[in-house]
Amino acid sequence: MELSEALRTTGSVREFTAQPVDDALLYQILDEARFAPSGGNRQAWRVIVVHDAARRRAIGAAYLDAWHDYVAHLLAGLVPFSPLASEEDRVTAHGQRAAALAKSRPEGFAETLEDVPVMLVVCVDLGVLAATDRDLDRYQFAGGASIYPFVWSILLAARSRGLGGVMTTMATRNEPRLAEILDLPANYAVASVVALGYAQH
Repeated sequence: MELSEALRTTGSVREFTAQPVDDALLYQILDEARFAPSGGNRQAWRVIVVHDAARRRAIGAAYLDAWHDYVAHLLAGLVPFSPLASEEDRVTAHGQRAAALAKSRPEGFAETLEDVPVMLVVCVDLGVLAATDRDLDRYQFAGGASIYPFVWSILLAARSRGLGGVMTTMATRNEPRLAEILDLPANYAVASVVALGYAQH
């Protein structure tokens, strides 16, 4: 596959067939993605492949809880989780929580996350991450430049092998819950939950 085609056709895929993804194929994808650039070439990412059904259910529940908060913001006419949100915005969004729950669809991506063929949790080892905006008095995001190119490389490598997927950050809203579910070390943060599989056409 030509690079230009991969760049133009690697969209977010949230609906998958039931066809399983071979572990050897997944290893190839991750092995290729690890060549993504990162600050100091420290490769601060850590990937957890979640097979266990109970952990998948728990991660799915944490994701869905955050998704309802996201929808509540939209229903309130707000940018979800804006770093510039006021306390009044937060209260207004919370007031739409029940309406967001009512919009939940049994077949939706958030509602069925536990069933995706491949669930990856991409974490960050904060001990080796260079975050140049660490000391600024504002929302910090520069450290993500050493992590998200790797996640994008996972999606490109998957696309080149006939798979689709999506990078999601929704579950990071409930990071303490994810840390407990996955027994994460204290110096780990969660960057993304990535779903992969064969796209449903």
